[in-house]
Parts: sequence; C-alpha cells; structure tokens
Amino acid sequence: MVISYLRVTLNKKIMEKSNRKEACLVKLRASRDALEVIQGKWRIPIIVSLTYGNKRFGEIRKDIEDISPKMLSQELKELEMNKLISRTLYDSMPVTVEYALTPLGQSMNRLLEELLAWGIHFRGEMTRKEVKLSEVSA
Repeated sequence: MVISYLRVTLNKKIMEKSNRKEACLVKLRASRDALEVIQGKWRIPIIVSLTYGNKRFGEIRKDIEDISPKMLSQELKELEMNKLISRTLYDSMPVTVEYALTPLGQSMNRLLEELLAWGIHFRGEMTRKEVKLSEVSA
C-alpha cells in the first residue's frame, strides 16, 4: 500500500516536472517569436505611432524624429511582412501610401500598455538611483 502510494506520488512529481519543462519550452519559443517580431529600436515606436490612427510615411517620421527615412522604410516593410501593419496605396496624384495597424497589430495593445507602464516605472527607478548617487558623490 505504501509502495503503491509512493509510486503514484513519484509518477505525479515526474509528470509535473515534465509538464513544467514542456511549459517552459513552449513559453521560451513564444517569447522568442514575439521578440523576433518586435526587436530593435524602432518597431515599437512605429507601432505606438500607428495606435493613434492611420498615417502616411511623413507623419510617422514626424512622430519619431530621429529615425532616418531608410530605416523607417526598412522597418515598415518588416512590420508589413509580419502582418502587424498594412500598407494601402491610393490612386491619387501624387500616389498616397497610408499605413495602419492590422488586427494582429492591434492585438498588441495590452502588451504595449504593460511595456509602457514598465518603462515609466524603470525610468523612475533609474532617476531615483541617479539622484541618490549624485547625493553620495557630492
């Protein structure tokens, strides 16, 4: 009876450990996929810009002042390839191109809110540390 209980308990622990390992692997894959799509200095700012509505190239460039036109063009192509944004050509003179978030891009709203909240928290922590360090060195 005791041996049977120990065997069942051991099997449960092995299964839990196996499930934890599998869960860890799934989460690692998912996080790597997400980071692959949003990696880099410019993609999140571009997405944030487009959360305020559809925009033309120049409007995005004005929102993100220090991005070069070449870099913006590259990043917009990558975001379009990953189906986070759409590019619409309007038959006008001159031709107008407008960028918008796709439903997949819009699904990042909660992630962006959390990321921005953490960024504000992080900046506050670093500012406090800088103030404390300057007090110590003074």
